[in-house]
Amino acid sequence: MEKIQVSIVEDITNVREGMRFMINQTPEFTCLAIYDNAVDAYQGLLANPPDLAIMDISLPDGTGIDCIRKLRAAGSKIQFMMFTIYEDSDQVFEALAAGASGYLIKTASPEKIIESLKELHQGGSPMSASIARKVVNSFQRSDQQHKLSTRELEVLTLLSKGFLYKEIAAKLSISVGTIRQHIHHIYDKLHVQNRTEAINKIFGKKGGAQ
Repeated sequence: MEKIQVSIVEDITNVREGMRFMINQTPEFTCLAIYDNAVDAYQGLLANPPDLAIMDISLPDGTGIDCIRKLRAAGSKIQFMMFTIYEDSDQVFEALAAGASGYLIKTASPEKIIESLKELHQGGSPMSASIARKVVNSFQRSDQQHKLSTRELEVLTLLSKGFLYKEIAAKLSISVGTIRQHIHHIYDKLHVQNRTEAINKIFGKKGGAQ
């Protein structure tokens, strides 16, 4: 049976070599190439594409996300899995938007890594549990936002930034009474009891839009 080819982009030597050993010890896989920087990775993956690529984000001369973006623009069909310490939502969504199909945190066990590579090759989108939760929460917040009118979202955004009712009224050129009506409608639509719950439901636990 033809083995699934995997290339690794990782600048930390012991992590890179450990991954290569683990992949080569798995009957279904073979490590095609390893790279420790973004420039070599771009050139190598374009010239000698594997089936799958494990991609770190932070590299000495750029980011794995930019590397994926450039490879996708060049027509690459490689299936990419991020393998990184970064768990913040911005990095996750930037990587997925660039063309990554999987996202694992570096604390993942060897068994989880191999299982995820198999899932990726079969067309899946493997993710660490914490990352999957961020993706789900983001879509849920987006769905909640669609329930609000443009004006209600404006009011809630200003509330999330700490403005008082009278300040919001002045900014939007409407009365304080109208602001109260909007807030009442927001609470009803989101099924919440107070502004903190409403802000968390739309913008997440860290608070409001910046």
